[in-house]
Amino acid sequence: MKALLKNYRQPPRKVRLVADLIRGKSVAQAKAALTFLPKKSTPAIEKLIASAVANARNVGISEEGLFVKKITVDKGSVMRRYRPFARGRAGTIDKISSIISLELGTKEQAEKRAPKTAKKTTLKQSSTKVKAPKAKASK
Repeated sequence: MKALLKNYRQPPRKVRLVADLIRGKSVAQAKAALTFLPKKSTPAIEKLIASAVANARNVGISEEGLFVKKITVDKGSVMRRYRPFARGRAGTIDKISSIISLELGTKEQAEKRAPKTAKKTTLKQSSTKVKAPKAKASK
């Protein structure tokens, strides 16, 4: 259950603030958190979650057991615009876009892939002793 949003016209740094908030939460919790968040990228991420849920329904998975398994925000294309500055110069203004990819997982998949408890390995302490330097005998 994946969904991808390309060329979203907002810098990745600002979108990552919202993405970090919903990572690992269930779909219901993520929607509730996004409802009251006053950020510009919130509606776009809500639509992206709805799209991923619709993709899951087409496969035959219900919305109840889904959670946000992975969400990444990468840098997309950059539009360069120019603006006049002092002394007849032109300055560039970069309009950066984002690529947001979202992957939903089910609770059953998370339980299957849970790491098994690893055996603890004990480190043997080295038996090398550090000798103190010998003091020189003074006359």
